[in-house]
Amino acid sequence: MENDILNYTQNRELSWLKFNKRVLEEAQDPTVPLLERMKFVAIFTSNLDEFFMIRVGSLFDMIQTDPNTIDSRSGLTPGEQLEMIFDAVAPLYKERDKTYAEIKKQLSPYGVCGLDFKELEQSEKKYVKKYFKEQILPILSPQIVDANHPFPHLLNKEIYVTANLKYKDKSMQGIVPVPQFVSDILYLPGHDIRYIRMEKVIMEYLNLVFEQYEVTDKNYICVTRNADIAPDDEALEVNDDFRYLMKETLHKRRRMAVVRLEVAEKLSEEMEQYFCGKFAIEPNQIFRTKMPVKLAYMFAISGNLPEAMKRSLVYPPFTPQNSPRVQEGSTMKQQIKKKDILLYYPYESMNPFLRLIKEASTDPNVLTIKITIYRLAKKARLVEYLCAAAENGKEVTVLIELRARFDEQNNIDWSERLEEAGCRVIYGFDGYKVHSKVCLITYRNRNEIQYITQIGTGNYNEKTAAMYTDLSLMTADPEIGKDASEFFKNLSISNLDGLYNRLIVAPTSLKQRVLYLMDEEIRKGSGGRIVMKMNSLTDVDFIEKVAEASRAGVKTDLIVRGICCILPGVKDHTENVTVTSIVGRYLEHPRIFSFGTGAEQKIYIGSADMMTRNTEKRVEVACPVLDEDVRRQINHYLKIMLTDNVKARVLNSDGDYEKKEPTEPLIDSQVVFMQEALNVKRKAPERRQTFLERIRHLFGK
Repeated sequence: MENDILNYTQNRELSWLKFNKRVLEEAQDPTVPLLERMKFVAIFTSNLDEFFMIRVGSLFDMIQTDPNTIDSRSGLTPGEQLEMIFDAVAPLYKERDKTYAEIKKQLSPYGVCGLDFKELEQSEKKYVKKYFKEQILPILSPQIVDANHPFPHLLNKEIYVTANLKYKDKSMQGIVPVPQFVSDILYLPGHDIRYIRMEKVIMEYLNLVFEQYEVTDKNYICVTRNADIAPDDEALEVNDDFRYLMKETLHKRRRMAVVRLEVAEKLSEEMEQYFCGKFAIEPNQIFRTKMPVKLAYMFAISGNLPEAMKRSLVYPPFTPQNSPRVQEGSTMKQQIKKKDILLYYPYESMNPFLRLIKEASTDPNVLTIKITIYRLAKKARLVEYLCAAAENGKEVTVLIELRARFDEQNNIDWSERLEEAGCRVIYGFDGYKVHSKVCLITYRNRNEIQYITQIGTGNYNEKTAAMYTDLSLMTADPEIGKDASEFFKNLSISNLDGLYNRLIVAPTSLKQRVLYLMDEEIRKGSGGRIVMKMNSLTDVDFIEKVAEASRAGVKTDLIVRGICCILPGVKDHTENVTVTSIVGRYLEHPRIFSFGTGAEQKIYIGSADMMTRNTEKRVEVACPVLDEDVRRQINHYLKIMLTDNVKARVLNSDGDYEKKEPTEPLIDSQVVFMQEALNVKRKAPERRQTFLERIRHLFGK
């Protein structure tokens, strides 16, 4: 059976590149507003940066440690995977450059113009030169590379302007870092948004930087470094503070090996050899980009637009709505005790959950608040409320995961703030990231201890809750509360082997329970039904079980946004499996597992994807959905997503994605959910008006 799996699986990294291509397709979609299309180019670019830093970085590490490791889903060695990755990425660069150029051209009539130096008007050139001489030149740190000046360490993802320099009969390399503390772009005077990128300004005036030299072969370059450091693999003394170790890890990451070099201009053979030697890379790791290396400034530009123009260039504004299941008149605790409440971000606001924590911070009956935190916003009301609770004498325990990739520093800062306020801060397990999203409020009701538990599919991040789709369940179920209490006790004493009645917890019971529930459906044969939504699917045990279910006749629908290593529709293996990916305005993020139909249906929501790292190397929690109304809500969400024929792509048995045929009615699931949230808001005042009219009629007014 081991080799058999290769018939219906594909390589994880190539699957991820196909996901990022779907992001680029959104940038090419003429129905998406222009600045939003440019944002998709920026998202594609930052996704690719992270892919090289983490996934490509880890493959290079594997070549050093075990070059003969075989990927179980594709049969490829790390070296073979890297070759395929570089071959697949090269055309994506060309497609991205073409897409960027097209959007840039279409933005011009709106007065949003990113310019090359030769496109500037004479007065603008004077302005730029004056600005450069007065504001930029004095703060530059140029360097030559020769026998007395070694090649400098180039920081990850920073831009450096380079050139060949000649002085008398000597040739050398000149390097100028683009200062990190200056703006990425220089706005030009006038009403329109005309700008030139800072690296282009510095390139133009390199002769003023290296005055005594003859300057040729001007270029700008950017290195991407391996950032795949696992701090839990480091030698850690028992007495070392984990927060200190993370600070050291971040420092080390700045100096890791180069995995990619991006250049603006084509390199001569001589310069290609020079850089390959300096960075210890191969020519296929060098990528030419005709668009900016950094595109974050596009987000700022959209903020500077006049409102009238903005309306035609960005999505219509949408504010997360108040949930119709949450009332203003009573406390969140009272409402949750009566009935479970499910919030669906970003269509519904995160405020009810924040309100729950705020009320708990001052509630005299609340004894403890416990929460697991993976990622937080830079500004977090949640932290304010947790700190207030601690200052009000509540026992507040926060497990904050310092190893949340690229959020390490933010989490270090927040952990220090929480500790200062009197919260008990813990960091989790050696070798196991705590990725679960669980919050438990314990309170005394007369002489009885009772619980409010919140389980989420996404982070307690107030910023991303308006950009990512996620589910947040708040329940007073006593069994779930007891399990959550046991879960936090186990976190505090580093026990991974806890036993739970309702919650399923990785690494011990989550995968086992999911496989068991799939077996139940397999026993039903063609009467079985499985629907699952997740971000990524790589776990081999799960993949084999999906194929087994398909062979038994179980209809299995998988909604997988990103990496998907199973191929559907493969004869004798996955003929009863469909895989749908939705890429749209919001990042799809919920994890939902549904088994069976009708009264026997079992639904779980949680934080785990079906990836080996989540099921075996992380602490994850999934919670059963017991309330009938909440179950109906989730079934409705799944049904709409599976009928999406606008933003949904369907995976074929050859590993390619195709958009569905656009048949009437056109269903964009995210638009449907926005509309439903807005319709609820509109209906409320109408109902009040009808009631008032009845009163007037009764009293003859």
